[in-house]
Amino acid sequence: MVVSLRKWWVRTKFIAVFVILTVMLFELFRFFGGWFEPAGRYKEPTGKAVKVFRDEAGVTEPDTMLERLLFFYKYGE
Repeated sequence: MVVSLRKWWVRTKFIAVFVILTVMLFELFRFFGGWFEPAGRYKEPTGKAVKVFRDEAGVTEPDTMLERLLFFYKYGE
């Protein structure tokens, strides 16, 4: 079996360039992903907007499947 150093050198360069370009593309996606993401996702809304949350003091969750189905028909949740 003959081992060609030239072939291994070409393969090594290809793998190195592939890894470098993959990391650069990943960082580019991460940069633009952070750029497009809204700044304060969970902050209190301003203007006429209303922050919706589930009130724990209100309706309790049903225990059985039948109660869950009736809860769905009654409240639509």
